[in-house]
Amino acid sequence: MKDFVLLFRQPITPETAAPEMEALAWLKKWDDWFGGIAAQGRLVNMGIRLADQGHVLKAGGVITDGPFVEIRERLNGFIVIRANNEEEAITLAHGCPILDIRGTVEIRPMALNNIRTNPILNESRFTF
Repeated sequence: MKDFVLLFRQPITPETAAPEMEALAWLKKWDDWFGGIAAQGRLVNMGIRLADQGHVLKAGGVITDGPFVEIRERLNGFIVIRANNEEEAITLAHGCPILDIRGTVEIRPMALNNIRTNPILNESRFTF
């Protein structure tokens, strides 16, 4: 089994904002989806939900108000799941509520799975 990070990205447009009166229903969708993954024994870490505000530090000391200006989307948060392979991780991602508002789920294998088997990285200075 391998661990995968599911990164949730949301486009920044008026159509993708959840109306406040639907906020409880929106949260229930997330809870149900998380619960389904947990019930299968595949939820490793609930990760974190990120605030909407932020800054980006670029080369040369340039600071901008978040990545949203350039890419018109924001990273909402992530979770860590466990799956047999990437195809299974993708299947688990299919029910994510972010997809209902034209968001995306990025599925990435965790590099940590390979560090201890890589002789170059398997040094005492890399402790996890």
